[in-house]
Amino acid sequence: MTDLTEDLACYLQGAAAGVSVGDMQAVTRQYNAYYDARQSCYQLPLGRLQRLDLTLYLPRHSSAKTIKSARTATLKAVLAWHKTSCVADSNDNQHKHDRNDNGQSDTQNHDKKSRRDVLIFDIVFFDETEMSADIPTLSPKQRLANRLTHHFDTAYFMEDLVIDMSGEPRPLQIFSHADWQKLSSTLQTPCELWRFLRHHLQQLQQSLSDQHAHFEKVADLVTQFLYSPSVFTHAITIDNALIKAGVQDAPNAALIAMTLAHKNQSATAQMYQQHMAQAATLWSQLSGQMIAMCRDERLKNSAQMSSEVDFLYWQQQLLDESLFSRHELVRTLYRYPKQPDNLKSAGYVVHQHSYESLGRHYVLIFYGQNQEGQHSKQAIQPNLAKIAQDVATRLPIAALHHVIILGVEFINEGQETFIDIDLWIQPVATMTQRERQLTKQIQQLQQQKMLVACTSADNDRPAEALPQVRLNLTIPACKSNK
Repeated sequence: MTDLTEDLACYLQGAAAGVSVGDMQAVTRQYNAYYDARQSCYQLPLGRLQRLDLTLYLPRHSSAKTIKSARTATLKAVLAWHKTSCVADSNDNQHKHDRNDNGQSDTQNHDKKSRRDVLIFDIVFFDETEMSADIPTLSPKQRLANRLTHHFDTAYFMEDLVIDMSGEPRPLQIFSHADWQKLSSTLQTPCELWRFLRHHLQQLQQSLSDQHAHFEKVADLVTQFLYSPSVFTHAITIDNALIKAGVQDAPNAALIAMTLAHKNQSATAQMYQQHMAQAATLWSQLSGQMIAMCRDERLKNSAQMSSEVDFLYWQQQLLDESLFSRHELVRTLYRYPKQPDNLKSAGYVVHQHSYESLGRHYVLIFYGQNQEGQHSKQAIQPNLAKIAQDVATRLPIAALHHVIILGVEFINEGQETFIDIDLWIQPVATMTQRERQLTKQIQQLQQQKMLVACTSADNDRPAEALPQVRLNLTIPACKSNK
């Protein structure tokens, strides 16, 4: 299982910037402490994440009473600073609106709804001998050894630091460093993180409203969130839309099985969670390796190198996928070893959908071992862009925005097996209203024919055997010497 931190780095909008939290000067004087605060902005697939990392350095001899008091004083200072920042942002937006009478207010309202502000609060002890200028200089190893493990449960905000979050347009969600690390290691995808933050805020607001704790520890809330059937709600919405669009004939059986297992809290729910966690890890690794290979190819074959921003955008398209979506993509990859020899020899094509975005579609081309066949690597690899454009034409979906082609080759060398994947990401222009009308007509007339060119003969039906699926992570994404 991997940490979400590396994936989030692909969405970072510039380097973290140091900020001065006004009332913290009084806190540091009172407790002989120091602090460091840095703000980062991430443009995630579902909205903007504004993150403030604050470390409070306290003298090692601080008593439990002092630590508790300093922690609360720090939070009050941050909350006051955050409220002032929100007012300043609101005034700035209003100023822009006054200068722009073109529907900007609708955009502003959307931005408010699609933004999350979080504080990650760390407490580290120091000795006077470890001071340098204003910030104690501690190595990562020293920081770990001197870090105070603490948490913010619901009771803290009901008893120790009572705050009113009901009327806040942009409430600040507060996590300890330990709790945030738990989130990062468990949730694994940017979209699951976003949805959990919404769930956390709702549960906290409900607790404060009812004066009854709806959860105790953040770690427990994370588990509750992942094992709730609601974690599949968005995938079900996409699944229904795919059926309505005529892209698939029936609901995804794996999605039904997983949702029911979580709804009934059956023993298989844990197995499904393990499968999705494995798939999420592998998909992150594959994404990084595919982009790295694309970057290397551009360096070798192109005089004009695409900017790093382009590559980050491509990688975001892959990392935008949810736990369930990654599970389905990885499961499609790992069905290959079980295919009959004649299919491996000829090669085959599988059309796979994103279950996070209706407009993102995948075509996985498993290269045939027969080098003279139409699905051989020699025949397919030079034409990935043309194939992507052809697929985009054959998919009359108004919401279509990206077609992603994966050319997959399993390489056997002795007792080892590797996977090489060629990648092409094709953006698709937004349809006009007239094109949407034509699309609807095409859907009605050709629902059963539109995917003939990009669907395998067996229509890829792995869901029926889901309980037997094992994601074999011993097969790496590519050879290490590449």
